[in-house]
Formats: sequence, structure tokens, C-alpha cells
Amino acid sequence: MLNISQKLRFIQKLSELTQEKLAQRLGVSFATLNSWINGKSTPHPKAQVRIDLLYLELSDQREIPENVLAAKKELILNKGRKFKNITKRILGDSKLFDEFILALTYNSNKIEGSTLTESETADILFRNIALPNKDLIEQLEAKNHQTALLYLFKTIISLKKINENFIFKLHSILMNGIREDAGIYRNHGVRILGANVPTANYLKVPILMKDLVKEINSTQKDFIEQATIIHSKFEKIHPFSDGNGRTGRLLMVAMLLKKNSAPAVIQQEKRRLYYTYLQKSQQKEDFSSLENLVCDAILEGFRILGKI
Repeated sequence: MLNISQKLRFIQKLSELTQEKLAQRLGVSFATLNSWINGKSTPHPKAQVRIDLLYLELSDQREIPENVLAAKKELILNKGRKFKNITKRILGDSKLFDEFILALTYNSNKIEGSTLTESETADILFRNIALPNKDLIEQLEAKNHQTALLYLFKTIISLKKINENFIFKLHSILMNGIREDAGIYRNHGVRILGANVPTANYLKVPILMKDLVKEINSTQKDFIEQATIIHSKFEKIHPFSDGNGRTGRLLMVAMLLKKNSAPAVIQQEKRRLYYTYLQKSQQKEDFSSLENLVCDAILEGFRILGKI
């Protein structure tokens, strides 16, 4: 196992970053990084996490053994069998519902770059407090996400099949008051910032989405694998001008609830890994790392479910 000094040298070699640029990437001074590389000092825990994540991203060695994935999936299935209807269970308990509203809203918006803390998000969602020192759009995004989740949970109970109208509605709620094209497929090209993944030609988006909806409603034995692959494909299509990440994660929640699984709560601390594995799945069609992360997110959902 590599020590910190070896990992940093490995990162520098693979990234081709100068020591100064690498220090900036890790959020430390040149002198501090130099001290770590030469083994004269040890990074604090948060810095070690950043180093480990960058190392994993560059080395691309997060291959997940099949037996590990299988064990997590079996655990998820066993937990799901304890509940007759998870959606009704969540809707029937206001405290539990609020727990999921907060967890899903805070983490999903934070993944997209929101500066709101968890406590600030709770103030906006449940106490209707306007925060004068925070961006108004971020506050509206939080309230819109709450409304979208309420629609999702109440609709998915009776919705026989997930359709395009359901996806349009989720997006229109999320982008209400933010974009004029809320709930409408994009009519122009877009690129995913920070990712070397080409999105679909906008002229092909309606056809690709119709095919994706068919795939969503197809019967497959492994619903976790299915939800993971659908999420990857949705984000690669990038059907809307903005809000694709949040819409895609809500769509995954809807797919999981229909299979009587807890929602996947992708924690914002795993943002870098999430984007790395998503990009890996889209470039190499290797979904194992992303699927493992989704399993962990579902287990986080079951943890919340078991709290109340």
C-alpha cells in the first residue's frame, strides 16, 4: 500500500501538474505540499481524503469485486423485504418524510455546487426562512427540490409506468422560476463541464429519451444495475438545458421506490467519486464503480428509514 509521499508523487506524474499547480488543486501552499512529498510532515485528515480521492481518480483502480456488489445487493433486498410499501411508509410519517426531503435536497443541490449548509437548507425547507446573505436562486432551488420530491412520492404510488410526462414534470418543478425552458427538452448543444463526455445532439434527444423510457419500464432482474445504467445514460443524453443532475437523481429515486427500495441518497462528500465513476461508466461502459456507489447510497436511504 502506498504511503502519502508515494501517492503524491504518483499523482504528480500521472496528472503532469507542476508542484505549484498540484498544491493549488489540494488547497495548500507549495511549502506544505513539498513537506508532505518529502515525508517531513503528515497531511491533516481532510487533506488525506482529498489526496486519496485524487489518487483514485487518476489511478482508476476502483474495480469492485463481483462478490462485494452481490453482498451489498443481497443486503438491500433483505432490507426491502421488511417493508410492505416503502413509499407509503415514508409518506405516512411526516418526520420520516422530512428526513428524506432534507437529505435528498441538501445533498443533491450540494453536489451541483450549492453553498447552503444542511442547517440553512432545513431553515428554508421547513421554517420558510429567507436567508439575506445567501443567493436567492440557491434558496429557490432548495424549495423547488422539496416540491419536486413531494410530487414524486405522491405520484409514484399510482403511476403504473414512468413516462416522459413524469420526467418533464420533475424538471419543470425543479427549474420553476429559474429557467424559461423548464420542462422542455433543450434545442441547442451543451457540454458537461469538467467531463470529457460528449452529450447527445439536441435533434436526437426526443428519440433517445423515448428509448430510455422504454428501458426504464423494461423488466430486468437486477433493478440496482438497471437504475445505475439508466442514470448514466440519462446524464450522457443531458436532455435539458440545465438541472440534468438533479432530475436524473430524482428519476433514480423514482425507479428505486417502484421496486420497493429506499431512495438512493448520494452524499455530497462523495461528489468527486460520483462524477469520476459517472464519467467512467459513460466513457468505458464500466458501471461497477458507479453501481457500488449507488448501493452505498441506497443503504444510506435504509439507514434513514431505520432511524424513525
